[in-house]
Amino acid sequence: MEHQAAKLERLVSENTKNSGVKTRFVAITSGKGGVGKSTISSNLALTLSRSGLKVAIFDADIGLANLDVMFNVKIKKNILHVLRGEAKVSDILIPINKNLMLIPGESGEEILKYSDASLFERFMEEANVLDDLDVMVIDTGAGIGEHIQLFLSAADDVIVVTVPDPAAITDAYATIKITARARDDINVIMNQVRSEKEAVAVFEKIRKVARVNIGEKLKLSLIGKINLDQKVALSVKQRALFVETYPGSQPSRDIEKIAQKLVQKLERNVLVTSTDSGLSGLFKRLMEHF
Repeated sequence: MEHQAAKLERLVSENTKNSGVKTRFVAITSGKGGVGKSTISSNLALTLSRSGLKVAIFDADIGLANLDVMFNVKIKKNILHVLRGEAKVSDILIPINKNLMLIPGESGEEILKYSDASLFERFMEEANVLDDLDVMVIDTGAGIGEHIQLFLSAADDVIVVTVPDPAAITDAYATIKITARARDDINVIMNQVRSEKEAVAVFEKIRKVARVNIGEKLKLSLIGKINLDQKVALSVKQRALFVETYPGSQPSRDIEKIAQKLVQKLERNVLVTSTDSGLSGLFKRLMEHF
């Protein structure tokens, strides 16, 4: 496997070109399923794209991939078909609006099984069509699996989504603890809360436990909260995004605040190098952490 990874890394290095655009990779994960991770990922990606940024959302939630449902589009092929030589990168990209693209993905584990040199080289060349991305939102799976950690290690920002439920909080803390082995900055979104006060109170409990058990080195931040609102559930049932269906709702305003914080990071170019752009930049990072 080491030999395989080294070969892929060499190919990535040879085919990664500096486009001049710095893509910020934002991985969104959760300790357990059912806490609204994909709903937040899709609504956040759309909100970022509306601010004028060029955005892609990469569906890496294997087994539970549902961004096609969120955006109400049909997916025929994903990134594995490209790596197998059965499709081109342009064949799998699904435009949502002029600034937002959906990339049907696979887990890092599955992706890296395909090491055919000529196919991978062609893939990296084709992936350059996305090198002008400002932000790539990566919707990972839930839990602490190795392939999920691969994406979290490759990201500029990691956001852990949880709800004020004891089981969800326990699982979120487990994800934070594992992720803290590879990075010292993790963000949290408190979903389905009744107020800002509740969000802060629950987050502070998580941070207190993390400080005692993980240490002061970890910078754990509450990047935002999403209020509990039936409009969110209604939108999911309607195969629509709540920021579109209910733009004046509290959850939509909450998402806007989170998007603004990410835009500020993008403007400061924190932790982003100019050679990491688009889909090819993501693969370059995956190789480095494999």
